[in-house]
Parts: sequence; C-alpha cells; structure tokens
Amino acid sequence: MPSDGDQNVEVILVVALGAAVAGFVQGLSGFAFGMVAMSFWAWVLEPQLAAVLSVFGSLTGQIIAAFTVRREFHWKSLLPFIAGGLVGIPMGVAVMPHLNMDWFKLGLGCLLVLWCPTMLLSAHLPRLTLGGGLLARCSDALAGLIGGAMGGLGGFSGTVPTLWCTLRGFERHMQRTVIQNFNLSVLAVTMASYLATGLVKPAMWPSFAVVLPAVLVPVIFGTRVYKGVSDARFRQIVLSLLTCSGIAMLAASVPRLFLAP
Repeated sequence: MPSDGDQNVEVILVVALGAAVAGFVQGLSGFAFGMVAMSFWAWVLEPQLAAVLSVFGSLTGQIIAAFTVRREFHWKSLLPFIAGGLVGIPMGVAVMPHLNMDWFKLGLGCLLVLWCPTMLLSAHLPRLTLGGGLLARCSDALAGLIGGAMGGLGGFSGTVPTLWCTLRGFERHMQRTVIQNFNLSVLAVTMASYLATGLVKPAMWPSFAVVLPAVLVPVIFGTRVYKGVSDARFRQIVLSLLTCSGIAMLAASVPRLFLAP
C-alpha cells in the first residue's frame, strides 16, 4: 500500500504534468488551460484548490503569451466581451467555494463531452452573421458574461467565448487576439478576487510553486508552434483527448451521485 509520501509525490507529478500539457495547449491555441489542466487535476485535487491553480496557471500562460504572440488589437470587438466578463466574474467566484467534488466532475465531464465535439465540428457549423451593430455587441457581451462566470468558477473563461467567436466566423488571428486579451483581463480580475476574498490559502502556495515552472516552457513552445504551423490538427487531437477525459469523469461521478445505495 503506498505511503503518504508516495501519494504526495504522485499528486505533485500529476499537478506538474497537467500544468505542462495545459500550458502547451494554451500557448498553441490561446485558451483551454483550465479545461486541459482539470482533466488531470480533478482526479487528485480538491475542487477549490484545483480551481485556484487553474486560474493561476491560466493567468501565467496568458501573460507569457501576451509577450510572445503579439497581434493587432481589435478594441471594438474585444470590449463587449470584457464588459460582459467583468459582470460574470463575481457570479463564478461566489459559487466556487461551495463546489462538491462529484458534482464538479459531473459538470465538467458534461461540459467536455458536449463542448469538445462541438468544436471539432465547428468548421461545418453555419456562421452567425450579426454584423457590427447592437445585436452583435450584446451577443458578444453575453458570451463574455458566461466566460467571466466560468473564469471565476475555475479558469474556464475562454470556453464559451472561443466557441462563440468560431460561430461568428472571426478570422483566426483576430479570434486569437480577442480571446487572448479577454482571458488575460478576466483571469487577472478573478485572481485578484480570489486573493481579496481569502480563497487563496497559505497552504496553496507550494502548489503554485509546482505549477509556475511547469507552465513556462510548454507555453513558449506552444506559441512557437502556433506561429510556424497550422494548429488545426493539434486542436483535433486535443479536443478528442478532452472528450475522452470528459467521458471518464462522467463514469467516475455518475455512479457515486445517482447509482450508490
């Protein structure tokens, strides 16, 4: 039977591996750190710690990416997302401390198995041509609000806005700029909220020390791959793996929630 020390080493390795893989994916795509990291961390970490680490790792990766993948700002397209995101953040922050591990796995598993195949099929979905009027800005703000709430819940801020930008038919580099800067803004505010409300505990700092170095090199490597190679094939692989992770999480949580005596 493994000792507590062995179990601690295993947890550290899983946390570092999750951060490294998520960092590469974030550097490549501009989003999805939380989705990838949680597919590793949800098995070994309490949801509150996993959520805080997800926001911390996502924010670290976005800061690095902001210096390594610089694109022209599209303020007119970006601002509605940020405005909505700032409204949504407090909602997610308020809910996050009350998460139950099994419900957390169920919710994340459903999100993965629904969202990832949708993104895989997104190239064949009809584009929403809303133009640049009030309807488009309000719709973008709503996507930002949902992203902000999910960011406050655990660093998933880019999920819905990325899908929405894809459905809107944003050009690849424009989408990267919008999502990268939206995530950077939302995650910075979310992390500040966690610190201000006391959700970041002193006991969490050693885990931060594991995530930080594990993220740095993979994010840089991912941004270099993004610059030189089309990420279509990489995205297909990542989304397929995440779909499998979601199925595994559902398999672990559903029996405990609904089938236990």
